Amino acid sequence: MSRIGKQPISIPDNVEVDVKPGVVTVKGPKGELVQPVSTEMTVKTADGKVIVERPTDRGPHRALHGLTRSLIANQIEGVTNGFEKRLDIQGVGYRAAAKGKGLELALGYSHPVTIEATEGIEFEVPQPTEVIVRGIDKQKVGQVAANIRESRPPEPYKGKGVRYRDEHVARKVGKRV
Repeated sequence: MSRIGKQPISIPDNVEVDVKPGVVTVKGPKGELVQPVSTEMTVKTADGKVIVERPTDRGPHRALHGLTRSLIANQIEGVTNGFEKRLDIQGVGYRAAAKGKGLELALGYSHPVTIEATEGIEFEVPQPTEVIVRGIDKQKVGQVAANIRESRPPEPYKGKGVRYRDEHVARKVGKRV
């Protein structure tokens, strides 16, 4: 019994989707992404849409179906619009600067923290307290942003550190006399 389940993914005109057993390749104006997919899922293209089907309605197949569909949708979104994560830096003397293709952060340590841009990732520093991570691969963008945040996570008393733009940091009350 073959199930379609979730909505088919529509393919924009300027995007090419190539489906081979176990691999989906998406080419668009911003680049090309290759994603391995489970051979249990059936992926096909028809009428400008990508359709992902699962073999049964069992839990593991339903989960794999949703994952496969999301990964392909993220590929299409990435090659058309790209992804970005914005990080804010808070703290006296904490700042960021673009160094070539990398990023140099002053985060209160005795040395600057240097982060190299991996392939497909670019940094933008519009202000010394703001970093924008851009790329076409959603997972890479999120991982690089998480690595930057990990270099000095926000602390709960004064809120100093690197945080995502929309992140809420729970603040604690300090000492009481």
